[in-house]
Parts: sequence; C-alpha cells; structure tokens
Amino acid sequence: MNDQIQPDGSGAHEGAHEYDHGALGDAEYAEFMELAAVEGFDVEDVEGAIEAAGHGPLPVLAVVGRPNVGKSTLVNRMIGRREAVVEDRPGVTRDRVTYEAEWAGRRFKVVDTGGWEQDVLGIDASVAAQAEYAIEAADAVVFVVDAKVGATDTDEAVVRLLRKAGKPVVLAANKVDGPSGEADAAYLWNLGLGEPHPVSALHGRGTGDMLDAVLEVLPNAPAQGFGTAVGGPRRIALIGRPNVGKSSLLNKVAGEERVVVNELAGTTRDPVDEMIELGGKTWKFVDTAGIRKRVHLQQGADYYASLRTAAAVEKAEVAVVLIDASENISVQDQRIITMAVDAGRAMVIAYNKWDTLDEERRYYLEREIETELGQVTWAPRVNVSASTGRHMEKLVPAIETALAGWETRVPTGRLNAFLGELVSAHPHPVRGGKQPRILFGTQAGTKPPRFVLFASGFIEAGYRRFIERRLREEFGFEGTPIHISVRVREKRGTKKK
Repeated sequence: MNDQIQPDGSGAHEGAHEYDHGALGDAEYAEFMELAAVEGFDVEDVEGAIEAAGHGPLPVLAVVGRPNVGKSTLVNRMIGRREAVVEDRPGVTRDRVTYEAEWAGRRFKVVDTGGWEQDVLGIDASVAAQAEYAIEAADAVVFVVDAKVGATDTDEAVVRLLRKAGKPVVLAANKVDGPSGEADAAYLWNLGLGEPHPVSALHGRGTGDMLDAVLEVLPNAPAQGFGTAVGGPRRIALIGRPNVGKSSLLNKVAGEERVVVNELAGTTRDPVDEMIELGGKTWKFVDTAGIRKRVHLQQGADYYASLRTAAAVEKAEVAVVLIDASENISVQDQRIITMAVDAGRAMVIAYNKWDTLDEERRYYLEREIETELGQVTWAPRVNVSASTGRHMEKLVPAIETALAGWETRVPTGRLNAFLGELVSAHPHPVRGGKQPRILFGTQAGTKPPRFVLFASGFIEAGYRRFIERRLREEFGFEGTPIHISVRVREKRGTKKK
C-alpha cells in the first residue's frame, strides 16, 4: 500500500525505519515533510532519497587475496547479485572494482581486487599495485584464503602487507563446503590474524557470520554535519602534471627547502605531508607526484605514484591544481581537474610560472581558460610564481573561499523559495506533451554540497546544469562542485507491491 504521509510527518506504514532528521532540525523537518505530503510523496521515499544523498562517504571494505581463491565469488555473495566476473582460472579480475552492499541495515562499499602476488612483473605487478592501493584506501579488509590449499608463502606475504597497513582484517577461509572442511579452516589460525571464518562463497555457507564480523570492525557511515570543520589542520593536496612546480610551491609557502626540487620531471614519487604556518593558521599541505597520463597506461614507479596521488586527493579537503601557464592547457590538465571534481574536493586552480608570460601568451591563455576549463569557472583562480613567490599571499584566501563554499548550507525554506521563483520564471521545456516540474527540494549534505530535488517527472541534464548555475549565482558555492540528484514522484494511484 502506498501510504501518504501526513502534514505532521506521521502516516508512514508500519515497519518504516526511524529516520534521524537532525541534519534538517525538527521544525525544518516538519515543514519539509508537509511539502512532501501535499505533493503526494511517500515518507520512506523522501527519507530514503535524503539519506542516500546526505550521509558522509560510505565505509570501504577491500576484498584481497592471492589469485583464484574466490574473491569475486565472495563479492557477488556480499552484494547479492552476480556482477563481478568469475571464471575458474586465476587472474580474471585485474582492476579494482567497487560495488555497494548492505548487510543488517548498514550500507558500505566493497572493493573487488585482482590477485596479489609477490615478485611479479608486467601486468601482474600492476594488478598487485591496485590491490595494495585498495588496502591503503579501505577502512577494513577481508582477506580470502583457500582453506583446502592452506596458507601459502604468498598468503604469508599478504599477511605482512596487511600488518604494515594496520587496517582491521577479517579472515575468510573460503571453499569450506561442509563440516568436514572446518578443520582445514582451523589451521589458518597460524596466520595470526585471529579467527578464520569458514565460508563457501559458491554456496553461501557461513557468509552471514562473516559479514557480522565485518560490521564489527567496519566504521559506520559518518553522519552528515553542516558547516562543521573537521578536527586538526585543513588538508590541502597539491596536484598537477609533472614539472608544473608543485614541490617548488610547497617550498615557497613553507619558506624553506622542505622537498626535493629538480628540473627533471617526476622527482616526487610519494605524497609528502608538511605542516605549514600560513596566513596565521596551520595547514597540512601534501605534495604529490605528477600525473603523466591515464593510470592503466603507466608502468613501474609512475604507476605506483599515480595511485598514491589519487589516494592523497581522496584524503584531502582542498585540491590545489597547478597548471603551467607558459604551456597550452592540455587534456591531462583537464583530466586532473576532473579527478578532483569526481572526488568531491574543494578546488583552487593556480596558474604557475606567471612571471614568465608575455602579453601575447596571457591573451591566449585567457582564451584557453574560457574554452578548455569552462566547466570549472566556479573554482577560485590565482596567478602565481613558485620560483619568485609572486602572489603567494593570494593562495590562502582562495583556499579559505573554496572551503567556505564546500561547507555552505542553504536552509530548506530559502531553497524552496528560490526553486519556486526559478521554476515560475524558467519552466522545464515540454517533452512529449508533458512538462515536468520541480516540486520542492532540500540540501542533504555538504563537503561537497548535495541537493535532492523532488519532481513530477524526469528532469533533463541540461535543466539540471541550469539549476546548478542559478544555485551558484544565488548562493555562491565558490570553489566547490555541487551534486544534484532528482527523485521523481510515482504516478498517483500506483501501488507498492
């Protein structure tokens, strides 16, 4: 039955979960639910849409192990569908692949990885690097071992890797298809990772108990807070192509030679964290390796460096993208900017080597920025010289502006007044004889700002971009990407099965 909510927010059907609406506040929540009731939205549909958009990043569980121990089969069992490719031969999975899973009412991400092996070359080394990166980026790890074979030298090497990473580990003894195999699983206590959980990924035996153990070590998705800064110094990642001057910039803002600088491109390999006093505050700057090209086309040290750079961006709050102003804006510059946007980081674009530009180059650079970087006109821009220190004083205000936009929250009442005026003045185009309308909306989260709009029909991508542009004009959001999701109202009279 499709029960409609009442103006007071009651009327949800029996068994609906208790929704924590602290992000909106009690009065704002009641006002918002009254809007939903008038427009005929089901309470669970509304709360589910807000919850999906409004939580912090989901916790990440990496599934690792040597080749052909059944990792992908176990991942399929976790997510409840056959999505990860499975074959009865080693090495089928190569890239890290992420899926969303739910167990006992808790949602999390599962990362399927390729088989990890030691002392390998070529593509096998790249596969191993992806698995190592997955461990580094995860909140917890499921280590899969073939109970029938027992612990091998490769398994022992994975154990050393996991201990070094310091992440919580759940040991899954796979291929235990019946009680007789549990004795084989018991031998895996010798790995020193705690209790082996006997499972059969193929038949599902024991996977529930294993997932219960996973939830004990996996953190909850962080509750969404509005406008609250995280503890400790704000984290700034310096990213860009090789040799654009990231290390020079870090040394200049630090006032001393903190990191190695060389004319040879690619000097930096590992992200370098530095605490720096700047503008009366302490910041945590991270100098990263230059990203040369697509990760899967790289090899050796460059491959590892790119993975670590991507991890540094994920952990940062602001990405300062350095672009060499003396050279044409490249596809790689655009790809690096896209990486920061996709990660949901606040962003500042710094055009380095500005002191080397003549008037002609400045003219053409402005034209390039208009044509090549039109999708990020919202990012604060600074023109700097890492070698001379020109305009370095403008960097901190730009970062603070980006952080403020990243954490901005619009009250629901003000947002809906804005949406009402916008839809009246600029309605959605008529398509197929119908004109969908945005009925109401709310901001479900910050860092970056995330909005949920409730509509009477499908809202085209072009109109969503128009809404984003007008949101920026009205409320600012300088220096941050904006995520907009749309929930379409079911036709009146339809029944939920």
